[in-house]
Amino acid sequence: MNKTVLGAFFFGIGMIGMLDGIVFHQILKWHSVHMHTDHFHQIMSDGYFHLLVTVIIFVAGILLWRGDAHEPSSRFWGSFLLGAGTFHLVEGIINHHLLQIHHVKPGPAQVGYDLAYDAFALLLIAAGWLLYRRKRSG
Repeated sequence: MNKTVLGAFFFGIGMIGMLDGIVFHQILKWHSVHMHTDHFHQIMSDGYFHLLVTVIIFVAGILLWRGDAHEPSSRFWGSFLLGAGTFHLVEGIINHHLLQIHHVKPGPAQVGYDLAYDAFALLLIAAGWLLYRRKRSG
């Protein structure tokens, strides 16, 4: 796998992780990374999460900078969406279903929210795979 494809994959992971933290943790305040603790440790767990995704974005930037500028844009965006979808699916399965350290939106409809999150992940993966496999025109 070349540096551009790997960089785009990590960039997708970092960006969707950052959006998840901003939208679900900070704006909507639906959950934190670790819900079953006091507020101080919820904020701390979110901070560690944001630090991790920032490092991932930084690594992605280095890989993209050192990558092949002639890589087709469909491979970049396909890899980006594959990374984003993979993050969403793995995070959803591990944190929401297996460990249950948090749910997308805790409450009576939490299973529906968690499954919608997983379905969105599968859509990202499918779109990414289609873009990645797209033949170069011309």
